[in-house]
Amino acid sequence: MKRLFDLSVSILALMLLFPVLIVTAVLIRWRLGSPVLFKQQRPGLYGRPFYLYKFRTMTEDRDTIGNLLPDRERLTAFGKFLRAYSLDEFPQLINVIKGDISLVGPRPLLMEYLQLYSEDQAKRHLVKPGITGWAQVNGRNELAWEKKFELDVWYVEHQSFLLDLKIIWMTVFKVLRSEGVAQKNHATVEKFSGSKL
Repeated sequence: MKRLFDLSVSILALMLLFPVLIVTAVLIRWRLGSPVLFKQQRPGLYGRPFYLYKFRTMTEDRDTIGNLLPDRERLTAFGKFLRAYSLDEFPQLINVIKGDISLVGPRPLLMEYLQLYSEDQAKRHLVKPGITGWAQVNGRNELAWEKKFELDVWYVEHQSFLLDLKIIWMTVFKVLRSEGVAQKNHATVEKFSGSKL
């Protein structure tokens, strides 16, 4: 049922949002250059790697010796706008159609975090990751890593179709109200380095 719902909603959303996606892609190409899409390997179900797609929000500016500048220096006002209204997340609908992720689930983080999780935190990989999740609608980047993982595990242990619908509704409401804009304007969040015992 979850997979059928994911496919139906994602295909319909891509059809309805197609004009928005095209305009966004053109603006990114004009304002930020190529490539339009950002692709990064992330852990999926049971930690299996896949490539996550997002619209680019940062430039490729480099220093005099060719190294990329810090993220905060490459995140432009246009990139902040894309993040504020979650426009950068739309390409992940392709990941949903491919079966890499679900509409709802713990957010896919970095591959390097896999070895840092406690046994309980690792339960977040017992379900497919999602575009949005219980932690995202309950604080997002305002939360400490431990609290995010606690919410992720709670979702894994209590997941249901009705809960997914509730999370999707809460996500739409928060995006339309542009809640969490200040959080999304940060180039990156502090990296997870393991829970302190």
